[in-house]
Order: sequence, then structure tokens, then C-alpha cells
Amino acid sequence: MSETRVLYYTLSGESRQEIVINGSRFIATAVPVASKEDALIHLERVRQLFPGATHYCYAYRLGADGLDFRTWDDGEPKGSAGKPILFVIQKYRLSDVLVVVTRYFGGTKLGLARLARAYAHATEMALSGAERVAVVRYVRVRVFCGYPDVDAVVRILDRHALDFDAEYRDAVEFSARIREDALEHFARDLADATNARAGFVLLEQS
Repeated sequence: MSETRVLYYTLSGESRQEIVINGSRFIATAVPVASKEDALIHLERVRQLFPGATHYCYAYRLGADGLDFRTWDDGEPKGSAGKPILFVIQKYRLSDVLVVVTRYFGGTKLGLARLARAYAHATEMALSGAERVAVVRYVRVRVFCGYPDVDAVVRILDRHALDFDAEYRDAVEFSARIREDALEHFARDLADATNARAGFVLLEQS
């Protein structure tokens, strides 16, 4: 089997870390999200978890190419918070992720460079300890076989498919999702198990 073709990584769950610099608390919350709307819901949840903070700066990144993103400095000097957060998300090859860094001001101004490093470091702390999960591409296939080969085909699908269902007509048709990088192996096993009587066609990617 070829090496798994990873589209990108996301987080398996929420991660939170805190750092203190010159009296200011920077609390980074990293969470997997499915959409912009989901990101805004989690942002509001973080605001409620840490009421009265000075700033709630964030970045999110969505989709396989990561080109759907947004950064927000929430009153900090332009480019000192949201962009450093996003850069760290990109460094870890993450997408479908929101990171909110909540700041409680400690009375000492840090300056632009130190402020950017603080937001980046808080994000790094939250992401470095988080469990990542790979997002891979699946393809949908339709498998055709005669009734004598049904048991053999089901065994192959049990081994390779994420899920599948069947329609019993004059012949049997299965709709299944197969991991893209395992498709060649699936085709070979299907042909071997049925002496090439069963076949399949590609329908779509998911």
C-alpha cells in the first residue's frame, strides 16, 4: 500500500495553556472547528470562560488548502496578535482550527516585537501539547457483482471501506467509501477474491 496521503491535520480536541509575561496573562485555547460559524461560537464560549479580559485575539484556518482564514487583533497593535497566532497554526500544518489567546493586561506594555512573540509562544504552547489527527481523502465507489460473489465482496469491503451499503437487484451494487491511498490495494483484492468477476467505478471524493 502506498503511503497515506494526508490532506492536512486538525486537533482531536481542545487544548489550553497559559503563560505570564511581565504580569500579563496570555491564555491560549486551541479547538477544532468545522466552519466560520463554529469558530465564532467557540470564540464566544471562550469570552464567557474568561470574562473581563483585556483582549481576545484569535486566528482560525479552514479547509484542505488552509486559504479560508481570519485573524483578529482585538485592540492590540495591528499585526501583533492575530498574525502570529496564524503563523503558528500554519507551522503545525493545521486546519479546521481556531486559536483564541485571551490576555489579561498586567500593567506593563511589552512593545510590538515582544507582544507578537508572546502571542506566538502562547499559541505554540497550546498546539505543541495537543493531539493532532490526520485528515485523509476518501473516494466513493460503486461495486458491481453477482450473487455468488456477494460474501467475498463483503469481506473485501469490511477490510477496506469506511462504510458501505448494498442494493440487491438483478446483480448486487455496493456503494462504499475507500481511502484514496488504499484504492489500488482494494482493486487488487477485489479482483483476486472474485476472479475479476466483480468490478467498480469511481463516483466522487469526500
